[in-house]
Amino acid sequence: MNRSEMIAKPCTPDSDSRFIVGLTGGIGSGKSAVARCFEQLGIVVVDADIAARKVVEPGTPALAAITEHFGADMLLSDGQLDRAALRQRIFSDGAAKTWLEQLLHPLIRTWIWQQLEAASSPYAVLESPLLLETTQHQRVNRVLVVDVPEAVQIARATARDSNSEAQIRAIMANQMPRAERLARADDVIDNSGSLEQLQQQVAILHRKYVSEATRREQR
Repeated sequence: MNRSEMIAKPCTPDSDSRFIVGLTGGIGSGKSAVARCFEQLGIVVVDADIAARKVVEPGTPALAAITEHFGADMLLSDGQLDRAALRQRIFSDGAAKTWLEQLLHPLIRTWIWQQLEAASSPYAVLESPLLLETTQHQRVNRVLVVDVPEAVQIARATARDSNSEAQIRAIMANQMPRAERLARADDVIDNSGSLEQLQQQVAILHRKYVSEATRREQR
């Protein structure tokens, strides 16, 4: 039995007591800015990207399984996972990608829900770029989509990441189409304006979510 088989399969918490808002949006839409606005209002935000890093930190069973499966060249000199090397390794290898997803996705899911259930705020926010592309949306009470026109996405993402417009368009092509994302939203924030306008929209939704969370607790 190899290391990946020895890792106990984690389970998603059964409790559904926590009111959870799923926050998502396309590249360059400003999910992180919206998340910071919620945090400034005292709301716990759990970032799925952080979860993906936590489960492969040095000393974790998942990192040991990855190095056993792919080789020690998946590690940087400080023992951290070489994410660039791993992405390159699975890019054109469907079997390797499937193996990695089967290893990591349950671990990431469990870490996320443990953090959300432990949140002390009236409700919690799950910030995830793949909220709607994965099963994560099945455990949230509201889907909040941050939206901007595609031209704004491209301008912001190219400025932030120093990527070319072609690179950003390629990333967008692999994401859920904007129209579909909006169609699946319970709430939408238009982040094409000023920071003050963004904060006002978040404040309105915050009051709404606190009210809904309170009603849920009183049932």
